[in-house]
Amino acid sequence: MATDRRKEDKRRALRQQASLNPRPDAVTHPLFRDEEFFDPYDLLQVKYELLRAVRVDKRPISEAAKSFGFSRPSFYQAQAAFKQRGLAALIPQKTGPRSGHKLTPEVMEFLNQARVAEPTVRAERLAGLVHQNFGVQVHPRSIERQLLRQKKP
Repeated sequence: MATDRRKEDKRRALRQQASLNPRPDAVTHPLFRDEEFFDPYDLLQVKYELLRAVRVDKRPISEAAKSFGFSRPSFYQAQAAFKQRGLAALIPQKTGPRSGHKLTPEVMEFLNQARVAEPTVRAERLAGLVHQNFGVQVHPRSIERQLLRQKKP
């Protein structure tokens, strides 16, 4: 019972750290089947062991990739990332923009002025005004989130 609880806690932590393997059942390498130390849910560990199997154990790339639940292109991506930036590079990064990149300071100033002129204006209307004045499509929810961020100290 306590072991199951620990496993769930670890999986929750891995998910929060973006290191939960989405396909643990695809990992068929004996290390992850027979050893308690090796966890097929730990994406960082699986990728590292994949790289180690090729480099140290001299396993063929296609065979190693398959037994660790990856494709050959994924192996090469992990290998390049590891060579360039080390172990931390094996942790997946969120894709897409990191912030409201369309909501530049100029656009935000415009939105703030529009809200001063009309305090009850809805985000949908603001998105239309941004498109009219700046030629940029912005989702109303993005505007709402950015305006909320501005209010926080």
